[in-house]
Formats: sequence, C-alpha cells, structure tokens
Amino acid sequence: MDASLIPISDFQLALSVILVVITGAVSAALRLGLLKSLLWGSVRTFVQLSLIGYVLNYVFALDSLVVVILLVLAMCWIAARASVQRAKNVPGKPTLPAYLSLVCSTFFVGTLVTQLIIGPEPWYSARIVIPMFGLILGNSMNGIALSLDRLYAETRARRGEVDTLLAFGATPWEAVRDCVREAVRAGMTPTINSLMVVGLVSLPGMMTGQILGGVDPQEAVRYQIVVMLMIAAAVAIGCLILVGVSYRKMFTGDGALKPELHRSRAG
Repeated sequence: MDASLIPISDFQLALSVILVVITGAVSAALRLGLLKSLLWGSVRTFVQLSLIGYVLNYVFALDSLVVVILLVLAMCWIAARASVQRAKNVPGKPTLPAYLSLVCSTFFVGTLVTQLIIGPEPWYSARIVIPMFGLILGNSMNGIALSLDRLYAETRARRGEVDTLLAFGATPWEAVRDCVREAVRAGMTPTINSLMVVGLVSLPGMMTGQILGGVDPQEAVRYQIVVMLMIAAAVAIGCLILVGVSYRKMFTGDGALKPELHRSRAG
C-alpha cells in the first residue's frame, strides 16, 4: 500500500468552490433563503481552518503544557457559547454552566484516554491532546445543547405535573426527575445511534483522515474505536453535569417553579 499523503495544491483547494456553487444552486432553485448563510459559512470555513492550521503549527512546535491548557480552555468557552445559542427553549444564556460542564467532561475523559490508553511522550503532547480534546468538544457541545433544550421543554410541557408534585411536598429534584432523565437521554441518544452504525453506514472523519494520511486501516480502526467510546463517555458526563446544575436554576428560593417556566416558550 502506498503510504504517502496526496497533497492538495492551492489551485485544487480553490476548485472545491464548485461544491459551494452546487449547494447554492439547490438553495436558489428551491428558494430556501440559505444562500447568504451558505456563502458566509463557506468563507468562515476557509478562513477559520486556515488560521487554525497556522496556530496549530506554532502550538505543536512549542509543545508547552501551559499553551495546551489555555488553548483547550478557550476551545471550551467557544463551544459553550455555541451550545447555549442552539438551545432555543432556555431563558437567558447559561454560558458559564455550559462552560463548566464542558471543561469537566473534556479534561476528565480526555486525560483518561490520552494518559491511560494512548500514552504520548511528553504526556501533554500538543499533537495528541489538542486533536483528541477537540473531538470531544465538537460532539459534546451538540449533546449538551440538546440536553439543555429538552430539560426546559420537558419542564414546560409538564409544568402542571411539576406544580402538583411541589404542592404535595416534593423537592425540586423529585418534581423534575423525569424531566432530567429525558434531558440526559436526549443529549446521549445521537452519540449512541452513531455507535450503532459506525463502519456500516459511514466511515468516521478521524478514521478516514488517518487512512488518507497513509496509516494502516487496522491501526486507524483502533484509534476510531477509542474515539467513539471517548465521545460517548464525555457526552454523558457533560449532559449530566449541565442538567444537574441547570435544573436548580428553574426554581425560586422557596422551591417554586419560576414564572418563565409557566410560559410555552422562552421569553
């Protein structure tokens, strides 16, 4: 097997704009109103990925523990902001709880995987830690967004039941326990579904990238298995932490459901 990576020239990269044109044509033909978003998203993709390429070259060359930690913390903040913006049923923007949940789940699971399973040298190797932590964040932010949104949606849908339980002396946790379960389930379900079909319906991005880079397919498969299980664990922990913190904020100091939860949608 030829283990060499086929490079993509600037001209070949520019040719990928054809794909944007095709997507834009579909939007225009059906009058979907997505053309502006598509163009802006495509430009951001080119710019952001080009910039991060230069940043990663610099970070990999430094290979500094402090730089790695600061970069991961910054990535967690960006992911947290993106997550709460996707949660449409949530009043306010609970970015800090989302950030804390991502930091805890990412560092716990990411450290467990990189140190116990992969074992890079040095142990904080930027070339290993940043991509692995980035994979966790990319999937966790979707999971916690779904969980947060479902928590508030379920509580609003069951507000009569919740108020009744509170009236009969239930604690806030007892009153919304079923809502919490549904919220965590909603966040974890997409990841579990991915575990069911991986390798059958599609080849995951990391595995495909390694194979294109010349890595033996069996070795790429081993890494992908670790990554899939790592993501599942991180999403579960992140959803649990965020929902566990957020449900308390739905109640007043005396244990009553806040007024905004009696409205159909977030105001």
